[in-house]
Amino acid sequence: MIDLRKEHVSVIIGNDGVTTTTSKKSLKRHWNQLSRFQKNLVFTIVAALFIFLCFQIPSNDNGISHQKNPLEPEHIQISPFKEKHENILPQAQPLQSINDKNIVNQNAIDEQQLSNINGRNNIIDEPPINKAEENNDGGDETDETQNNEVSDIDDIENENVLNNIETVKNVGGETAKDFKGPSNERQQAVVDAFKHSWKGYKEYAWGHDNLKPISMSYHDWFGLGLTIVDALDTMYIMDLQDEFDESRNWVDQYLRFDVNRDVNLFEVTIRVLGGLLSAYHLSGDRMFLNKAVDLGNRLLPCFNSPSKIPYSDVNLATLNAHSPKWSPDSSTSEVTTLQLEFRDLSRSSGDPVFEQVASKVNLKVHELEKNEGLVPIFINANTGTFRNFATISLGARADSYYEYLLKQWIQTGKRNDDFLIADYQVSMNGVLNQLVRKTPNEHHIYIGELINGKDFKPKMDHLTCYLPGTLLLGYKNGMPKTHLTLANDLLETCFQTYMKQPTQLAPEITYFNLNGESETDIYVKNNDAHNLLRPEFIESLYYFYAISGNKTYQDMGWTIFNAFNKYTKVKNGYTSINSVKNPLNTRPRDMMESFWLGETLKYFYLLFSDDRNEIDLEKYVFNTEAHPLPIRD
Repeated sequence: MIDLRKEHVSVIIGNDGVTTTTSKKSLKRHWNQLSRFQKNLVFTIVAALFIFLCFQIPSNDNGISHQKNPLEPEHIQISPFKEKHENILPQAQPLQSINDKNIVNQNAIDEQQLSNINGRNNIIDEPPINKAEENNDGGDETDETQNNEVSDIDDIENENVLNNIETVKNVGGETAKDFKGPSNERQQAVVDAFKHSWKGYKEYAWGHDNLKPISMSYHDWFGLGLTIVDALDTMYIMDLQDEFDESRNWVDQYLRFDVNRDVNLFEVTIRVLGGLLSAYHLSGDRMFLNKAVDLGNRLLPCFNSPSKIPYSDVNLATLNAHSPKWSPDSSTSEVTTLQLEFRDLSRSSGDPVFEQVASKVNLKVHELEKNEGLVPIFINANTGTFRNFATISLGARADSYYEYLLKQWIQTGKRNDDFLIADYQVSMNGVLNQLVRKTPNEHHIYIGELINGKDFKPKMDHLTCYLPGTLLLGYKNGMPKTHLTLANDLLETCFQTYMKQPTQLAPEITYFNLNGESETDIYVKNNDAHNLLRPEFIESLYYFYAISGNKTYQDMGWTIFNAFNKYTKVKNGYTSINSVKNPLNTRPRDMMESFWLGETLKYFYLLFSDDRNEIDLEKYVFNTEAHPLPIRD
């Protein structure tokens, strides 16, 4: 058990919460955060000054100046902030700007659906989105419930578009934060891993979602450049200015959301919306907020369900939202892991509708009957009820529900009367009473599942290894000591899921000896032996180090980082593997997920920092994709 009173580190910071430096690089960031109007204003003033000076310079009969003026044009620096990468273009053909006056969508968009965006266009310093031309091929699969409008959206649709834009303009902007880059050899090793990954992505998958490093190709899931957007804040925190600037330009010029393809509300929210908002808060560049508002508007149709539980999928071009094609139900974690991002979007843009629709989901789930705070992994958007006899788990399809109960409470100032923190405390009691077990021989504490809502199964996903860090964060913010004890026990067990494997990499799923059915207390089935470069345990190590200052957690992370380097690094990046059980044949899967750059390497970098408050947990809360968002009053 760690003692939170020991190894206290005192950090002196400026009034804005960061150490500031004056440099050419920071000036460039300030220039980038200016709006287009502000940049044009600067150019106009400089031009007017130049013309004024020209008329004031005395000249001879031939028009030649008699006297050298120190402010002649060759001495005037029009703009010291010229972009380094303005000539670098992505490999793919340029996409038309979403605000192009001549935009023509090849897929029909119903006028009533399109009004959800056109009537609520909050893009800063940009014209409203023009209606797309209708096409007879589109819009045939509209769910009948799409005609029922969410009341909050109706209220906003009737407002004047210019008023909406002005509201956003009046919201206080962000000041660019300064990061100094790696401070030691371990952090530098993480930066090197990032650069190696980025080099392969840039060469073979630029503008696409994921890199396939072995086949030197790419994989598109949603067609939204997931790796770029997911990694924006990682690059900024690592002080990789060139890579960040290049990515910023791609987002500005080529990231568009009128993509005629279904996307998952949860995945796009945590990766893309969260990534854009985090990049905005760290860099102060309002372009990222513009993009986030546009995306948020296109995700709103998901909340247009009879129950206010959002549909899981939406077509960003046609705005048709629906349940997943494979089931009438959504994953519980997916519909309850949107609130940090949607609330921050409202607070940043000045438009309350995003927070309103997400908060209704909170209230709806709060009112549902649960098993001592524990929730089934499936919920129906049409009926607003949990699936009967569904599995109860803290792993896949339920994990971040519990995480966001705590983090929303922290995000909004830790109000004593908030039902979110009450639900969190009840659910953690349910975990302790129903899901926690100890192995018979080595006494590993783990969290199992309830199959059919009642039958215990000694199975724990690697995803569950986020929980030690969340429990410790809760303890730091006033939760009971039982949470600290469980956090310590689970952290050790998660570490052993790595150390028990010959590769020292954890499998996707681990089983535990319950009644002597196994010779070992921890074992892995062949079909569950893959490793996807996941971040959850490194996330927990980061919280333990950041909160306690104990460098033992850095050493644990360093062991695992070296294992990733040894068994997953390939010529053109890093790859997930099929077997952590066989170091001689890991069977690479040829896939580098966006969360490798967005989460895993970010948490490694912060874990190895000499300054455990490099991201101040008193000022920021991480979303489930490791994107830091500001804590509000």
